[in-house]
Amino acid sequence: MSPMSRLLCLVLLPMALGAGPKTKHVILMTTDGLRPQEVFTGADPALLNKAHGGVADVEKIKAAYWRDTPEARREALLPFFWGTVAKQGQVYGNAALGSPATVTNGKKFSYPGYSEMLVGRGDPRIDSNDKVPNPNVTVLEWLNRKPAFTGKVAAFSGWDVLDSIVNQPRGQIYSNGGWLEVSGDDLTPQERLLNRLIRDVSRRWADCRDDAITFPLALEHLRKKHPRVLFVLQGDTDEHAHHGRYDLVLDSAHDFDADLKTLWDAVQADPEYRDSTSLIVLTDHGRGDAPDAWKHHGAKIDGAENIWIGVLGPDTPPLGERSNVAVTQSQVAATLAALLGEDFRADFPEAAPPIADAIAPAKTP
Repeated sequence: MSPMSRLLCLVLLPMALGAGPKTKHVILMTTDGLRPQEVFTGADPALLNKAHGGVADVEKIKAAYWRDTPEARREALLPFFWGTVAKQGQVYGNAALGSPATVTNGKKFSYPGYSEMLVGRGDPRIDSNDKVPNPNVTVLEWLNRKPAFTGKVAAFSGWDVLDSIVNQPRGQIYSNGGWLEVSGDDLTPQERLLNRLIRDVSRRWADCRDDAITFPLALEHLRKKHPRVLFVLQGDTDEHAHHGRYDLVLDSAHDFDADLKTLWDAVQADPEYRDSTSLIVLTDHGRGDAPDAWKHHGAKIDGAENIWIGVLGPDTPPLGERSNVAVTQSQVAATLAALLGEDFRADFPEAAPPIADAIAPAKTP
């Protein structure tokens, strides 16, 4: 082969083979404290009652979510997750299939969990939910420093600790958390309406905004600003669990699933995002078991280390619900970066590696 032919081969063959990831955008979406029990087996029969689950209308909640088999129950609760994410992507965390997904931080509550998933490792310094700026560089901040991503990374959260988790003053990513209104001179009618709701709605929780406000804010930002990386943290599932309302936990999980579908439909309808967007969905920690520990999580709660992770997108082989493969929350940061063709561990080698099976290997000559 002549030198010129070899050069043409090196240039054209990778293009023909589609070298490199197809993913140009990543959405990371979480629902706080949703147990793998609900994700993999649906409504828990031990909690479909007033005594242990605080259920206001047992027959109504059973009609909505109770089915004869675990598979049917989980699909009734999370139809998009099981009908689309699990069929077209991959799902981890079903310990019954030898596929546990766990946190590694040892604390088993929110700030340590979100830090772990964004930093790639647990940090013993993150030992409370206090609004202390994260000393670690998250994958969001790291990407935002790169010219291709600068100003194109955004985070929305119902929880008002978001700015601390992502260290917004240092990281300079767009961040909107808690009961903070969106600002700017170019607000859309939808954003103005949501700002009015933030001001006027009765607040059930002082430090956590309802998902029904947070999600539309994030969706509107996606449509208006077209970020390359979007992090959406929703919290209703955790708040209702702490208050002992299992019926509202199920409703909130079902609503979260509907939000996932709305988001994915919006992505597929947008030429900029269609076929170039990956979705990572998970929770920050698990919870204990019925009859009482399901309301709680933390270092002393058995089972609160168990989580679940779903990945969907053009670079994720459709292997479905996984078996005989263990993953950790700490792998999310490097996975997010790798889907975009970036190597997070090159700068932070202490971070956990990407979930290898969730990313198709790049084709090379």
